[in-house]
Amino acid sequence: MSHSDVNDAIIPHERSPQRACRLDLPRINRGWLVREAGEREYRRTIAHAAPGSPVRTPRLGERARTAMRLKHLSPRTEEAYLGWMRRYYEFHRRKDPATLGAAHLTAFLSSLATQRRVAASTQNQALAALLFLYRAVLGQEFPWLDDLVRAKGPERLPIVLARDEVRAVMSHMHGVPRLMATLLYGSGLRLLECCRLRVKDIDFTRHEIVVRRGKGDKDRVTMLPAMVAAELTAHVAHVRAQHQRDLADGAGWVELPDALARKLPGAGHDWPWQWVFPATRAYVDRETGQRRRHHLHETVVQQAVRRAVLTSGIAKRATCHTFRHSFATHLLEDGSDIRTVQELLGHKDVATTMIYTHVLNRGPGGVRSPADRLLGAPLRDPRSDP
Repeated sequence: MSHSDVNDAIIPHERSPQRACRLDLPRINRGWLVREAGEREYRRTIAHAAPGSPVRTPRLGERARTAMRLKHLSPRTEEAYLGWMRRYYEFHRRKDPATLGAAHLTAFLSSLATQRRVAASTQNQALAALLFLYRAVLGQEFPWLDDLVRAKGPERLPIVLARDEVRAVMSHMHGVPRLMATLLYGSGLRLLECCRLRVKDIDFTRHEIVVRRGKGDKDRVTMLPAMVAAELTAHVAHVRAQHQRDLADGAGWVELPDALARKLPGAGHDWPWQWVFPATRAYVDRETGQRRRHHLHETVVQQAVRRAVLTSGIAKRATCHTFRHSFATHLLEDGSDIRTVQELLGHKDVATTMIYTHVLNRGPGGVRSPADRLLGAPLRDPRSDP
């Protein structure tokens, strides 16, 4: 057996060759199966197979994707979980995960903390992936799964830019990245939420932006800053002209969520479903043969923000997400209700929003240092007296 590619590794589940299960963990999420549907497909394959012909058992990677799509986990969660399952498999020298126990899982998690020195959140993500592997994929429920200790994450305060610092960063940005950064700060959007905006999600009349399928697969409504409405309108008009040219060239399609393409076959080239920030180049979808445009890749904005922060000379590790932190903080500074800020940000629990209250006139920002009160006047150096 070749060890060059994990996709070719075979994990024996029983002595029978028909019960062998291959671990298939590709980098891109493919194979639209769910666990129960996969099992039904397997039984149907057996029923229709020719007598004496071998039947392939679904590989472990397929079964993992199957279970995750049954639970409607996001593509990024699916990719992360598959990555941790692969690392766990390689860590124990390609042994069948079904034959491993609590000591093996604890050893893997300990190596992450002691040797790789990963953050507590990363360690907990690995634990969640492996718990999912044993419970949802392998169907094993052991008492020791509940006894595993999760790493305690430290409490960190978000990095927030002052208003002048936001203005300084924006002054060094241009074009579409600047427009997107303005929405990040003015609407409190996450970066991918901004990249995935569609034309139908922006209401210029009500000055609202509808965020579809945000974090946790939740929708919410946030504000559209009035100062950016004119620039965004001109940008959308430019995108529409580009879409008309694409249609004339036989392109103009976009990817639709879930199975909407089967329900509305022509919606993929309709104007309301187009990306607000489309990519500069088109591609051909392998399954449908359609010439599509993806949304602008998030790294374009990330790199533009990084260059602007460095050029402005701000001594903070500011990223695209820092604009969202600054949005919430500045709203609370202006007296906005914390429940309103919670809804604009899409937080499930108000306790998550409470972290931004550290900038209000409470705590370090609301008291006066005794040094300022006692030694408010500049100290005089006795040696400087004549």
